[in-house]
Amino acid sequence: MKALMEKLEHLLELGGIKKDVTLLVISGIAVLLSLFGVRPFPFDMAWVAILLCGVPIILEAIIGLITAFDIKADVLVSLALIASVAIGEDFAAGEVAFIMQLGALLEEITVARARAGIEKLVHLTPQTARVLQDGRETVLPAEQVRVGDVLRVLPGETVPVDGVITAGQTSIDQAVMTGESLPVDKAPGDEVSSGTVNQFGAFEMRASKVGEDSSIQRMIRLVQSADAGKAKIVGLADRWATWIVVIALSAAAITWLVTTEIIRAVTILVVFCPCALVLATPTAIMAAIGNATRHGFLVREGDALERLSRVKRVAFDKTGTLTYGAPEVVAVEAAPPFDRETVYRLAAGAEQLSEHPLGKAIARCWGKEHGQPLPQPAGFTMLPGRGVTAQVEGRALLAGNPQLLTEHGVPMEETPEAQRRREEGCTLTYVAVDGQFAGTIALSDTLREESAAMVAQLTGLGVTPVLLTGDHENAARAIAGRLGIGEVRANCLPEDKLTAIGGYQDAGELVCMMGDGINDAPALKKAEVGIAMGGVGSDIAVDAADIALVDDEVKELPHLIALSRRMMTTIKVNMSFSMALNFLAILLAMTGILNPVVGALVHNAGSVLVIANSALLLKWRKK
Repeated sequence: MKALMEKLEHLLELGGIKKDVTLLVISGIAVLLSLFGVRPFPFDMAWVAILLCGVPIILEAIIGLITAFDIKADVLVSLALIASVAIGEDFAAGEVAFIMQLGALLEEITVARARAGIEKLVHLTPQTARVLQDGRETVLPAEQVRVGDVLRVLPGETVPVDGVITAGQTSIDQAVMTGESLPVDKAPGDEVSSGTVNQFGAFEMRASKVGEDSSIQRMIRLVQSADAGKAKIVGLADRWATWIVVIALSAAAITWLVTTEIIRAVTILVVFCPCALVLATPTAIMAAIGNATRHGFLVREGDALERLSRVKRVAFDKTGTLTYGAPEVVAVEAAPPFDRETVYRLAAGAEQLSEHPLGKAIARCWGKEHGQPLPQPAGFTMLPGRGVTAQVEGRALLAGNPQLLTEHGVPMEETPEAQRRREEGCTLTYVAVDGQFAGTIALSDTLREESAAMVAQLTGLGVTPVLLTGDHENAARAIAGRLGIGEVRANCLPEDKLTAIGGYQDAGELVCMMGDGINDAPALKKAEVGIAMGGVGSDIAVDAADIALVDDEVKELPHLIALSRRMMTTIKVNMSFSMALNFLAILLAMTGILNPVVGALVHNAGSVLVIANSALLLKWRKK
């Protein structure tokens, strides 16, 4: 029997939305013809709607009862349809069937619109890749690419896997992953993500993440896990619907026994259907998920938004979350007789061959600031744990920590400005030229431009920001002061962040955690809602979180919190309205004021209204 029910359910799902629309159009015409008494055939035209729209409802009810004894709204609708036909109210039965299926179609379309922005990722998965083997180019299915394979990507093609460019320069359209409207220039050494599009030049790349580990596949997994059915509020609506079915059947039976009027009993069954209660809630959740997607968030389940709506405290990791997570040159201080540009140019010239992140940052930042080619170093030597030495423009250069200069007999004196930078958490690179101290270059992880405004908006929403960072106290407090964050916990190991989150929870506070690294994963998992930086964040952090911020635009966090609260308000309005309408309609039906036809119109019009109200969340934005 179960196998038969599964085949029947599969049969009902064939054709999708196009089939549903076609059947509704035909049924709608048939209902109108019945209303005006037009009979081109020897039967009431309402029977067309009963067969096309009503029979699927009855079959769904039977499937639910047999497979899981699931007493939901379609059971009550089926009883109303059968009772209406039994007493000769063919038009009422056709009308109920048509409007119920119309409401279901609206829900389906709403959900489809809500998910369209993320489900398109699935269709962006590259199918093939150009693999270079022994100097020859071979086109293979993308799933056959292995880590370490060298690939060629032509202009206009989608990057098949994650990797690093080894040859060639180009511009990449990263809109699908980051939301950036402008292409991003890429050169050898730059990382590229699967699903992004090569705009101009051909390039070669070495695969680093393939198959299920690639960026596009990771995002797809998040999409596929976005399921409104997991939200607690949906479960509540389902439980109410079950009780309403029982109440409606009891009220109809009592009314029939007291009044002996079967019409009133049938009308009660028609008007007391809890479809609005059941349908409107998941559409509100999915519409909110769709809205969040357009603002860069991939929500794994509707329950996350429900929980986020109650959060009163947000804990932030610093590096990579409130900051860019990459060192930048923030100050260059020259010691007489040297000038700033000379110190910066010579140091960058030497560091361009360095493999150290700070050395790379100095060379990169010079290029960004001046846009000029760097002088080529000679005699370059990298000293692990010390720094680098080289000949640049014919001058002997040292760049590294104080120990490097001391070992080479270079006396130096740290200025108050350099000392202040170091106390604020900056890392200093000391530079010497021709055996003479030339100055310092201060590097720091720079704040995201939008972080301060985001924190201010959170405060305006009544949410308290907290900084949880592994940085030392001075650096942490300096960053927090610039952002307006009053509560700071520095020198945090992963277990310290976990303890901090647990402490807030023990005090009855609901906490949201936002982070990007592996060290944040325990806290992301522990918090009521974990939000991972999907762009720069580690795979482990993303997997531990409830929500992923794909484009790393933290400025959208206040919108997400406001949206979650708006979603809950919409759900409560929908539920209150549908319940009030149900009870008002049953009173009117019991007194004989409503007949089955009018009752169906009133009730199902209410269902359409709450679904439309949910759909407004798709484009909602806090003013």
